[in-house]
Amino acid sequence: MTPSSLLASQAPRPLADRLRPSRIAEVAGQEHLLGPDGPIGRMSAARTIASMVLWGPPGCGKTTIARLLARETDLYFEPISALQSGVADLRKIFDAARKRREAGQGTLLFCDEVHHFNKSTQDIFLPHLEDGTVTFIGATTENPSFELNSALLSRVQVFVLKYLGDDALDTLLVRAEAHVGHALPLDESARKALISMADGDGRSLLNMAEQVYAMGGSDHMNPATLGRLLQKRMPSYDKSGDGHYNLLSAFHKSLRASDANAALYWMCRMLDAGEDWRSIARRMLCVANEDIGLADPNAVVQATAAWEAYERLGEAEGERALAQACLYLATAPKSNAVEVALNEARALARRTGSVMPPMHALNAPTILMKELGFHRGYIYDHDTPEGFSGLDYFPESVGRHDFYRPAERGFEREIRKRLQYWGNLRGRKK
Repeated sequence: MTPSSLLASQAPRPLADRLRPSRIAEVAGQEHLLGPDGPIGRMSAARTIASMVLWGPPGCGKTTIARLLARETDLYFEPISALQSGVADLRKIFDAARKRREAGQGTLLFCDEVHHFNKSTQDIFLPHLEDGTVTFIGATTENPSFELNSALLSRVQVFVLKYLGDDALDTLLVRAEAHVGHALPLDESARKALISMADGDGRSLLNMAEQVYAMGGSDHMNPATLGRLLQKRMPSYDKSGDGHYNLLSAFHKSLRASDANAALYWMCRMLDAGEDWRSIARRMLCVANEDIGLADPNAVVQATAAWEAYERLGEAEGERALAQACLYLATAPKSNAVEVALNEARALARRTGSVMPPMHALNAPTILMKELGFHRGYIYDHDTPEGFSGLDYFPESVGRHDFYRPAERGFEREIRKRLQYWGNLRGRKK
């Protein structure tokens, strides 16, 4: 070992770096990808790695996974950052990888923050992925559909990593305590608060734990003391506990009740407490389908647009998009007629699942099927003056059922008129 490398090995390293897993199986919170039945876990076991993009939030293990895959498949690990590298750097890397390949060793090129490369720079990767000069792993916190060009996406597999849940974060704390040699000086509520403050980011959690070890002393701290130590605002509720569900419930019910001001208040309460904005966006999408439905078909468009706007704009501007969707949904006409219709139709479908459709609803692509009566009696609706044949498409043994009963509110009032018109026509055509 050279003097410089000896000094480097003795230099202090952050706790998060010291606790990096040494095997894929030790990576916490991504079992859906890394477990024995997960796609990356199977690649690792087979020692054959496909080029991929790892999409996930900060601190979820993207860099660690790439390092371990290189180690477990004996590939040379070449890390770069799109924030610090350019075309000239990439060409040098590809030249070195080509020489390495001629000598019998492959290269795993890990590109952090790959979404910061512009679309033309991304094209530079393509021939080297195709000829096997490098195995490529890109890491991004942004939606690859928007940030990576289609040519690159067509040559990689995209894997979505999750925010680390409370169990995975607690596993990291246990490992930190084992590494340091004693437990964190926190009472149970402060430990939960520390996990909540990390907001699914394992690196952030370990950095805060290191601060606690460095400054916390031996007395068990409560959440208030922990908040003062870390200079972070304590969340006003536990995102995994009753408070989380209570506020989401209050938010949902305020939207359903058309109480726009209360809905906005509960949304702000959750945002200020550190709630994942996706939980809020997801709940609004539920309201748009469950409580508004066809009374205002644009509601689901507004909710989806707010979700996409937040992803593209980030926190400050994204919250305005959430607020706009919140107020739109709260002031929209409400109807659960779609929900009721779905439940009633599913119940009937389960009771009558083996009944054949009526003959006029079936195609007859062969002579035999025509002789058996398939397609007999069918009327092409567009050939009628009203554009409506009046044929009954329920099985004869089941009879007609009216699952969908639109409310006299919003756009469903118009749908109700259409259904009544078609019902009258059907009666006259029998």
